[in-house]
Amino acid sequence: MTKRVRGASSSSSQSVLVTIFLAAACAIFMKAATCLAWRCYGAAAGRRASVSEVPLLSRRLPSSASLVRVRSLGHQTLMASDAADGGRASAAVKQDSNKRADKKGTSQPQKAKLDLQPPRGTRDFYPEEMRLRNWLFGHWRQVAREHGFEEYDAPVLESEALYVRKAGEEVTEQLYNFEDKGGRRVALRPEMTPSLARMVMAKRNGLVLPVKWFSFPQCWRYERMTRGRRREHYQWNMDVWGISGVEAEAELLAAIVSFFARVGLTANDVGIKVNSRGVLTEVLAALGVPEENFAATCVLVDKLEKIPLSAIQDDLTALGLEESVVLRLLEVIQSKDVEGLEKAIGKDSAALGQLRQLFEYARAYGFDDWLVLDASVVRGLAYYTGVVFEAFDRQGELRAICGGGRYDKLLEAFGGEALPAVGFGFGDAVIIELLESKKLVPALPLRLDASVFAMETGLQTTAIAAATSLRSAGLMVDLQLEARKTKWAFKHADRLGATYVVLVGAGEAAEGKVKVKHMATGQQETLPVVDLGNWMLAASAASAGVMHP
Repeated sequence: MTKRVRGASSSSSQSVLVTIFLAAACAIFMKAATCLAWRCYGAAAGRRASVSEVPLLSRRLPSSASLVRVRSLGHQTLMASDAADGGRASAAVKQDSNKRADKKGTSQPQKAKLDLQPPRGTRDFYPEEMRLRNWLFGHWRQVAREHGFEEYDAPVLESEALYVRKAGEEVTEQLYNFEDKGGRRVALRPEMTPSLARMVMAKRNGLVLPVKWFSFPQCWRYERMTRGRRREHYQWNMDVWGISGVEAEAELLAAIVSFFARVGLTANDVGIKVNSRGVLTEVLAALGVPEENFAATCVLVDKLEKIPLSAIQDDLTALGLEESVVLRLLEVIQSKDVEGLEKAIGKDSAALGQLRQLFEYARAYGFDDWLVLDASVVRGLAYYTGVVFEAFDRQGELRAICGGGRYDKLLEAFGGEALPAVGFGFGDAVIIELLESKKLVPALPLRLDASVFAMETGLQTTAIAAATSLRSAGLMVDLQLEARKTKWAFKHADRLGATYVVLVGAGEAAEGKVKVKHMATGQQETLPVVDLGNWMLAASAASAGVMHP
């Protein structure tokens, strides 16, 4: 009896264990089936949501019965569902794929291409152009310093009021002017003289006269472009303040001629037309033209070299100049020598006396053969009051090379007290055109004293020490900044125009030394880094035939 009870108890326990095992297996199977069903349902719901635009979470969730039914369909149904969906991808993956497809099918707005050209009428200065510009400026600066002038500068952005005048000048019509964010009317300077006048007025009481200053302003004018004429250019300006006699004009003309001679131009290449606004002033006064119309008349007369008289006849009439007055003016401006002017205005003319004196000074300086008296030259700026001049290409292929004159009353126009002044502007564009046409622009390769090269990356600190030693001695040195082959290093040094190559090798660096090779002769030295600067200075001086101190 006892055995049967024990056997029944054992059989009951085994049944319980089997039941538990089967329940667990079913639970695992149900969980797996549920996950698969949700995956398939999510993909289908995503597609339905894209059509109906109803959010997935707002749809009715599948019931447990439907999940069991999905499970009971078996492996073939699941495979068919996967094939229809293109594989077992999650809803997030499919949405990302849809976005990429939309991007491919939708044309995106294209960004505008950057115009790689500078604004019309302006220039870029790459290193080779900068070498030419520096060469030109170097000559200008040297000439100015030889004549005792000091350099100054002023803002390129100035008050518009400095340039707005009422004499019909082109410069007023060609301004780059606008209102700034503070409501002020400003302009990019079209010329330097008004800025200089402002500066002189600001410190007039503290200036020691005469003032002899020079500058290299960049000037801006929105004008029609021709050969040698751009909308921006640099100028060499030289001005003298505080001298009323033509001694100042003679000194400025001497500086101009000195520059021409330095760059290889002769009096056969370039001439300088000279006249005096005073000549026209005397004629106009004698003919009864009001003084307030003198400046405007001169501006119109200046245009006669470019346009016929008929083009400005109405403007002359508007100023009160009758036909007889105009004909008289034409007679005067056609004079090409002192004798012709004497017949037109008389020997006692003060303006004619100034011109005679100027030619006498020119003979003393030795540049009288450069000068040409031309009564038609009056210059286009209203503020000129006396002697005016402009350099020209004798072959007649280029516009005026430079020009200037006396402007004794400019400070009065700005509300100040008159102060005698004379100056000139010499643009960079036309002179380069002329020098190139005469084949007088020299080759201007880059020149360096040395190029320093570390033959291994770990030797860069020694290369830095060598370059620093040379630079401390005042030498121009290129330090190569990355490891390259030795052959490349020598080619690079040649491109840079280096006289020496300093090679930093492992053996020499261990002893605090470097190898120095002369690029032209191939001679090579091994030197301590600490002695490198003094050695190269001495070697350079010896090769130039100069004893270095």
